[in-house]
Amino acid sequence: MKKSVQIVGLPIISIIDGQEVGKVKSLVINPEKGSIDFLTIEHEDWQVSVKAIPFKKVVGIGEYAVTVESESAVIDLNEIPIANQLVNKKIKITSTRVMTRKGELLGEVLEYYVDEDTGNILGTLLKIQNKEVALASNMVLTYGKDIVIVKEDSSSHFLESVEYLEKPGAKNSSINAEVEEKVTQTKTDKKLEFKTDPFDDVQLHTEVDKDQDEVEALKQRQIEILKGKMVMKDILNKDGEVLISEGTILSSDHITKAQEEGPSVVVELSMNVEA
Repeated sequence: MKKSVQIVGLPIISIIDGQEVGKVKSLVINPEKGSIDFLTIEHEDWQVSVKAIPFKKVVGIGEYAVTVESESAVIDLNEIPIANQLVNKKIKITSTRVMTRKGELLGEVLEYYVDEDTGNILGTLLKIQNKEVALASNMVLTYGKDIVIVKEDSSSHFLESVEYLEKPGAKNSSINAEVEEKVTQTKTDKKLEFKTDPFDDVQLHTEVDKDQDEVEALKQRQIEILKGKMVMKDILNKDGEVLISEGTILSSDHITKAQEEGPSVVVELSMNVEA
């Protein structure tokens, strides 16, 4: 995953020739696909026409350079109308305002992140009031010249870190890992039978009760996150039977049943839902 500012300005190196063919001048965004389709090239000898490299011709994007097989990957944008149209749209994403489809202004885009292998836009870093949050690309409806339009419930899908853009589901998985750890620890504590002092017995029960409260709080967080979302595939219980059918709109009871089956089932559920 690369942020746009890490790509712009990089030298473009031809692997076959071992020579620099130019530098990345800009990223050409396809707003319909939500991807980078071309990299325009800055070269002192190319002043008349606009040259570019299709992203699919890029071999790799490293810390110090973008590599292509040969200089033949370079094209003249004036010869490809569709590419020229994308350039003329001047979609930049960075520094554009973010608004829901109902007109609620959320904030401003500080940066956007790209899959260096496919060119797909993974998400954006937003400034919302006085804090920074990440938003995955699946919440975006339109990448416009001046405004990015997002889904109405986008504010409930803000991510604490851009790392979650590269690892979708990691946030939910981490919550489930916390639950599993707490459950395991609570069971261990309950099995402790050796007591050397009456005070130790009271303290043990206090710690167990505290752990159980934390587990319940984490389970409640799961319910709040998943409730109302649609299940995208059949979720099976430990015996391989269908626990929650595809297409089900999750209720608290559905989520509770998954929790009773264990953290692994809840993780599977979390990874296969859609708002």
